[in-house]
Amino acid sequence: MSAASASPRITLHPHSGRVRIYSGNTLIADTENAIELCERGYPDRYYIPKEDVAMSMLSMSSTVTHCPFKGDTVYYSLDTIADVAWSYGQPNEEMKAIAGHLAFDGKKVTEQLG
Repeated sequence: MSAASASPRITLHPHSGRVRIYSGNTLIADTENAIELCERGYPDRYYIPKEDVAMSMLSMSSTVTHCPFKGDTVYYSLDTIADVAWSYGQPNEEMKAIAGHLAFDGKKVTEQLG
């Protein structure tokens, strides 16, 4: 068995710095309480507590997906950017730490890590 297959598929860690999310020059999220989610085969994601996100700028989209490892996902859009963020309202037991958090699509926004 290789080392990669022996490691967990998903790991969660508190991010030790600040995470800010921008759309253009507009700050959408700013936190020092992000959770870093590392999943094999995907870029690392930063899950930000909803209280640190300008939720009034987002609207829930009609997109819903299911991840067998994390659970059911709902998506959020900005006025001009569809499905810019997602959240697991009731994640699987192993992923409970990301409940009440949003992750942003790094291809659609700018992530500033500190």
